[in-house]
Amino acid sequence: KYVVLAPWVAHGVQQVATKGWREADLGYLVILPSMMLRGLHNQAWITVSRLQNARGKRQIVDRGIEFEQIDRERNWDDQIILSAILFFLGALHLPGAQNLPLWRTDGAVLIALLHAGPVELIYYWFHRALHHHFLYTRYHSHHHASIVTEPITSVIHPFAELVAYELLFSIPMIACALTGTASIMTFELYMLYIDFMNNMGHCNFELVPSWLFTWFPPLKYLMYTPSFHSLHHTQFRTNYSLFMPFYDYIYNTMDKSSDTLHEKSIESKEEAVDVVHLTHLTSLQSIYHMRPGFAEFASKPYASKWYMRIMWPLSWLSMVLTWTYGSWFTAERNVMKKLRIQSWAIPRYNFHYGLNWEKEAINNLIVKAICEADKKGAKVVSLGLLNQVVHCFLQLSKLQTSICHHLKSSGILCIKRSTMY
Repeated sequence: KYVVLAPWVAHGVQQVATKGWREADLGYLVILPSMMLRGLHNQAWITVSRLQNARGKRQIVDRGIEFEQIDRERNWDDQIILSAILFFLGALHLPGAQNLPLWRTDGAVLIALLHAGPVELIYYWFHRALHHHFLYTRYHSHHHASIVTEPITSVIHPFAELVAYELLFSIPMIACALTGTASIMTFELYMLYIDFMNNMGHCNFELVPSWLFTWFPPLKYLMYTPSFHSLHHTQFRTNYSLFMPFYDYIYNTMDKSSDTLHEKSIESKEEAVDVVHLTHLTSLQSIYHMRPGFAEFASKPYASKWYMRIMWPLSWLSMVLTWTYGSWFTAERNVMKKLRIQSWAIPRYNFHYGLNWEKEAINNLIVKAICEADKKGAKVVSLGLLNQVVHCFLQLSKLQTSICHHLKSSGILCIKRSTMY
């Protein structure tokens, strides 16, 4: 589907080839890299959200996500492609959108004012209209099929809705172009703001601290929270605002439990667990098949693909980060009736288990995880195969050392043999 962007990408290459980097339209050339960065930004939110919700800490809606929702939301990048097409068309045909400077303060102020005013107001009433039975059953119900939201739920809409939202968000940018105040960084930061707020509002865990609204009371009307928007997905008839709850306060559609849910979500603690399976990472590419990774890969049996090898810089970076991470992490959480089951992962790969100098560190991580599972009330703790080998080997080694010390103290000769597992 990314092939639809090929004509505009080829046009950008042709600009560079004929005019050179200095004469080519920089604003036109950054559209494709910007689109790729938006995809990485969204994927980062997906990963963080799934890791956080697996822990259960600060989770807002404590329910599992069905496979149907994962399938329904797998094409979340369609919206980014649509945005890129509109940006390419605007850069070619919209007056004042060519050869933009890097930054203009007056353009940034204009975008901020137009977003807080017309964009938020139009969205509010458009959103309320979408909840009318006629439009809801034909369009908006597709978005609300996800009661338990994920960050990318924010862009899962029928095509007609996506077009309407793109036109709505283009109002400030078109105004900047027509008034001669547009700039590359202003447009990029505005899209970053939209993506960030969309992802945050649908991440299903509360991350906005209460003290923020205590110290800056007006902020409560200018920035929503994940719990605020979560109520819209559970109650349907309240909290219609885009990012600024100001309009819900004006038109008396704010859910009365918004503040209570926010406080409750912030103070929530990690839940107890009944069963813990302690596993580990395998190959470098296996991280993409985990639930916090890519849904496209996680839905299929593991197999090394050529396009996954292209991502080796990211794979090595993740290896370095996990290597320096000093604790296990919750990879997945499932609830079967009253039985709470979690999969924890030691942040080490297969090859780490073959390094003699890593054994002690890995065993310490295993012991730490077992003790933590015991504190959480786990009735059953199972270990992955390599975790079993390392833990048992070191425990036996310590036992052997202890026996030898005891025998030596009794005057008995002890020959200790080192064994490689």
